[in-house]
Amino acid sequence: QVQLVESGGGLVQAGGSLSLSCTASGRTFSSYAMGWFRQAPGKEREFVAGITRSGDSTNYANSVKGRFSISRDNAKNAVFLQMNSLKPEDTAVYYCAARSSRWSSTSSYDYGYWGQGTQVTVSS
Repeated sequence: QVQLVESGGGLVQAGGSLSLSCTASGRTFSSYAMGWFRQAPGKEREFVAGITRSGDSTNYANSVKGRFSISRDNAKNAVFLQMNSLKPEDTAVYYCAARSSRWSSTSSYDYGYWGQGTQVTVSS
């Protein structure tokens, strides 16, 4: 079992930045690839970014590529999402998720553990 807790959400103006954190407790964090997903009202949960369990490879949704950056610190049991040049369409609840694999996945069904989510609101 691994427990995930996100933090860092909030309200920001378009063009601004936010940094999300996700702290894990429980079993060995470095055993898990990690992903960030988001869900806007009335929409399905969508992949945002993923990182391998060692942190040597990342991938991003096209909609955030070049603006968001995922990283992790296995010594601190944490994964981060740096979000720059935010747009109103980035407004959503953001979730971190853990997958018992070396590789991250763009599918939410491949992740066994989820945080409770943190709200990000971008005003125009």
